[in-house]
This record gives sequence, C-alpha cells and structure tokens, in this order.
Amino acid sequence: MVSPPPPKRNRVTPLGDIVAAPLRGAWCGNRGILHRGTEVTRFHASALWITCALSFKDWRLPQFEPGHFTVLFFHDEAVSLAAGHRPCALCRRPAYTAYRRAVESAAGSVPRLAENLDAQLHTERIHRGTHRRRLHDVAWPDVPDGTFVVHDETPALVVDGTIVPWTTVGYDGPLPRPAAGRALVITPPTTLSALRGGYSPQVDPAARGQHPHSEGFPRA
Repeated sequence: MVSPPPPKRNRVTPLGDIVAAPLRGAWCGNRGILHRGTEVTRFHASALWITCALSFKDWRLPQFEPGHFTVLFFHDEAVSLAAGHRPCALCRRPAYTAYRRAVESAAGSVPRLAENLDAQLHTERIHRGTHRRRLHDVAWPDVPDGTFVVHDETPALVVDGTIVPWTTVGYDGPLPRPAAGRALVITPPTTLSALRGGYSPQVDPAARGQHPHSEGFPRA
C-alpha cells in the first residue's frame, strides 16, 4: 500500500503561522508570493491577507507556481479570521460586505477602501517590522463567539459558552468559558468588532462536538 504524500507547508494556524499539517479544512487564501520552488520562504508579502472560497467559477489555483501567489489553507473560517485574514471581496463578495457592515455596526465606522481596512488589520495582527504576533487584552464578558484566545499557551476557540482548544489535528474537548477576568485574544480587534456586530464565521462542527473535523482541504 502506497502511503499518502506528506503534507506541504501551506496550512495556517490561528496565530497566523504557516505549517505543514495533515488537518483539512474549508477555505484557502493568500498573503502574496511567499514561496520559492515548493518551499515557503516568507511570512507575508503585503498587508493584503484574504480568505477565499476553495473554488470560484472555473479558476484554477496552482500550488507553488512561479510568479503566482502562494495558496494557503485554513481549517475553518474562525481560524482564518484569528490569523488576521478577512473575506475576499472578489470570490466572497457577500461575506466581505457582511463583514464590513458588521464592523461598522459595532465600531461605528469602517475604513472606506479595502486597502485601508487591510492596513488597519495589519497593525493589529503583527508588531510592525516583525513577524511577532500581537495579542490583545480583553475582558471575558466582551469576548464574542468565534474569537480565538490563548488558553494554557494554546489557541482556543470561544463558542457556545465554552473554549475549545485547537491543534494541528483538529479541535480538542471543550472547557468551561471564564465568566470574569481578562482574556488574551488572538483575533484582531477589527474582526472582534465584526463578530460583535453579527458576522457569523463558519466553524468546524467538531468544535461543537457534532462530528470529526471537516474534510474540506484538497491534498497539497
């Protein structure tokens, strides 16, 4: 029996790291051209970090093609939002519009242009001039569902009154959500506003204990 090929380094964690992991998921996206050959050599190439549909029209998304953006993959949309990506305005226009409206509803305003929104998110997800992740101190009562936090040094999703640790093989068992105190939040503040304003990201049903983690990733 022939073993499947090992996964390539193109999966994204809630902290935004690009790793090689067998976990499948539901979305792809990009941060520009990050690869040389079949190796990822950069963390990002611009402030444009988007989450895309796995398929759109008849377009083909080539893996590691020279001069083409590096195709990245996300377990679910909550992971992509925590990593600092936002819905693509082309292949996911309704989601992009809903995201913007939700930010405006909760925050009172939203950057007019996509490039301004991207610049705002970029300042929130990493420390300028580095790849070091920015985390945000938020009171637990103000943390909406769909948010990722750091729990016991591990990313964990806040959902349905619980926190569910995330690993590179899927979601772990749920833990009680704290009712008070402070949370160390991974999801950028602009996206927190979207979640507070009613944007509802796709979440692997396994996070709610409904069935094993999703099977959406194409082999890469």
